[in-house]
Amino acid sequence: MATKILTIEDAVNAVYGGCILGGGGGGWIKDGLEKAELIFESGSPHLVSVEELNDDDFIACVSLVGAPSAKEQFVSAEQMVDTVLRMQKEFPKPLKALMTNENGAATTINGWLQAAMTGLPFLDAPCNGRAHPTGSMGSLNLSELEGYESIQTFSGGAGAKKVEGVVTASLDLSSSAIRSLSVQAGGMVGVCRNPVDVAYIKENAAIGGITQAIELGAAFLGAPEGPERIETAASYLKGRIIHSGKVSKFELKAINGFDVGFVQIDDLELTFWNEYMTVEMNGERRGTFPDLIMTFNADTGMPIVSAEIEDNMNIAVISVPKENLKLSSTMFNLKLLKAIEPIVEKKII
Repeated sequence: MATKILTIEDAVNAVYGGCILGGGGGGWIKDGLEKAELIFESGSPHLVSVEELNDDDFIACVSLVGAPSAKEQFVSAEQMVDTVLRMQKEFPKPLKALMTNENGAATTINGWLQAAMTGLPFLDAPCNGRAHPTGSMGSLNLSELEGYESIQTFSGGAGAKKVEGVVTASLDLSSSAIRSLSVQAGGMVGVCRNPVDVAYIKENAAIGGITQAIELGAAFLGAPEGPERIETAASYLKGRIIHSGKVSKFELKAINGFDVGFVQIDDLELTFWNEYMTVEMNGERRGTFPDLIMTFNADTGMPIVSAEIEDNMNIAVISVPKENLKLSSTMFNLKLLKAIEPIVEKKII
């Protein structure tokens, strides 16, 4: 793939396609669209493939860490760019591109602004091709490298809640520290973290995941408005619509910087930890993370993240087998998947 100059149309498609691939997390469409407008006021980022770079080139990951439902969250464009500039000072080798940690309404294009403002290209290889709850799940299995030391620069919050700096520690400890800092900052921080070389990315990232989000969004928005868009999304991903109906029960709790809860629709039950983790119909499992489980407004066809759900909302639920997704090596790491079970109180492995 030759270098592609990204456009505002690509960004809008990426927001909607990313929201679907977010599987209930990954940020809100409204925030993604606002971010898209801001990006192209700053320039036009360039999308590059791994084939265009050398195996020993270093790429840093940018991400947003926090709870989507947090009411006091604030991360400015300047703060996001500052995380990259700080990483360039802290890391001893030059960065040759930026990558995002996952697909989502806000996260697929997270990094486009930083790329446009720093002149670095953006890599068509998110750390994960779907959204996921923990930092370790978006860290390319670096958690499995003995003695690996993580470096993460962060910035977020406004006024008395503003935080910025750098954390260097084991991956688990640094990720936990960033999560705690996001809570102190009002619910969200921008992060630039863990530069790795292209050879490692080829083995562990979701190659082509940004293009998939853009193409999914184009197919979704190209369909007639309404429920047909849900059919289009499910068909594109070779998934299926499991059920449609009104939300009879919804529970969401903010726990340690995460949104945790469940949704009941007739005889269907969803659990989520930011992203949907399980879907069961009449007690029968119909999807389990990292399968993609996603909710849509059954009347308008618009994708809805877990934090947007309300009682009596008319919802359609789709499920896509993990085999049809572009996934990171972390999505097959049983230790990381096992950590989900005590949170949602469901069997994952």
